[in-house]
Amino acid sequence: MEEENEALRSSPERKASSSSSSGSEESQVILNVYDLTPANQYSIWFGFGIFHSGIEVQGKEYGFGAHDFPISGLFEVEPKSCPGFIYRCSVPLGYLNMPPSEFRTFVESLASEYHGNTYHLISKNCNHFTDDISKRLIGKGIPGWVNRLARLGAFCSCLLPESLQVSTVKHLPEYYAAYSGKRLFYFFNAVLPPDSPP
Repeated sequence: MEEENEALRSSPERKASSSSSSGSEESQVILNVYDLTPANQYSIWFGFGIFHSGIEVQGKEYGFGAHDFPISGLFEVEPKSCPGFIYRCSVPLGYLNMPPSEFRTFVESLASEYHGNTYHLISKNCNHFTDDISKRLIGKGIPGWVNRLARLGAFCSCLLPESLQVSTVKHLPEYYAAYSGKRLFYFFNAVLPPDSPP
C-alpha cells in the first residue's frame, strides 16, 4: 500500500522543452493503472491486486492484450480510458526526448515481439509489456506492486490450476478485428508493423 501511495505523489513539474537540433519535444512517460476487479479495493491492503496497465506517451496510451491470432496484440487508446477496465491511478515514470515519428517507429518495432496469441496471465501480460517499454524508453521499470500477483504466480506456478498456467485473458469480442484500408485494427487501434499483411 505504501508503494502505491509513494508512486501516486506528484513528480516535480517539468515544462516540455524543444530540442534545438532534432526538433523533438520532451514528453512525460506515464503508467496508467486499471483495476480488473472491484476486489482490488480490498486486496490492495494486503499488497497485491489484479491490474491492467498501459504506457502513456505523447498523448496516447499503449497496451498489450490477448487474441487468437499470430499478429500484434498492441493497441492504442485515449489515456486513462482503456475499455473494459476501471481506471485506478497514474504513475509518472520519467521523461522522453524523442520525435513522434521516431516513437511511432519504436512502437511498431515492438509489435512483432507482442503477438496477441502469446499473451499469458503469468509470464507475458500487459504489465510485462509496460515494464519492458518503460525500461527501453527511460531505463527504469514500473513499480513492483503493479505486477506483483503475476510474479507470485510464477514463483508458485506448480500450485496454480492448469487452466491458469496455459490460458490467456480474452477481451470482449466487440473490441476485436475491424478492417480499415490495408490495416487490421484491434481494440480500436492496434499497432501493426509497416510490413504486416493487410
